[in-house]
Amino acid sequence: MKTVRMTEELMAYVTGHTSLYDDAQRRLVAETERLGGAAIMQVAPDQGAFLTLITQLIRARRVVEVGTFTGYSALCMARGLPADGRLITCEINPDWVPTATAAWERAGVADRIELRLGPALDTLRDLDPDFAIDLAFIDADKSGYIAYYEELVPRMRPGGVILADNVLWFGTVAVPPFDESAELIREFNAHVLADPRVDSVVLTIGDGVNLIRRKS
Repeated sequence: MKTVRMTEELMAYVTGHTSLYDDAQRRLVAETERLGGAAIMQVAPDQGAFLTLITQLIRARRVVEVGTFTGYSALCMARGLPADGRLITCEINPDWVPTATAAWERAGVADRIELRLGPALDTLRDLDPDFAIDLAFIDADKSGYIAYYEELVPRMRPGGVILADNVLWFGTVAVPPFDESAELIREFNAHVLADPRVDSVVLTIGDGVNLIRRKS
């Protein structure tokens, strides 16, 4: 066992030594915190930096996100895109949209992001067949993870990456009895592991991220 147990002090140290975390992101974090309990749906700063870096590392140009919330993860991935890159993000709750779009404008990435309001499955199924996806991020209702994944995998370019968030579900995926969400996440992780089309690794960043690569 080499994984370090995260504490508030250690998390502050990690954030303080992460270069991809600036004033625009801090402001969005603060605005999201005002939502109270719902703020837990926002990815952590270190996870946001990871999203920016992996977007750059795989030289993504076309990104799809399932679950926008207040726009932090979309902002991070858009920052990793080239100027002509495109990110389509799916959101079903219109209440979050003003916060997200204002943050993207302040960060200078609004021109790279297209928000599509409505059920994410409908949005995914309506994507142009020629829109080959380089990177996808799933962070929405856990009951839909497998369905979103199955819509995304055939649309990924060879070597494209899918990231699925919350795959450790606060550590409860390994400790019975499992609640409904933990069971859904366990089913998703098992589904990915058994899929011969991909390679995957579960990362312990944040609440767990399943990093999935479409095989060539």
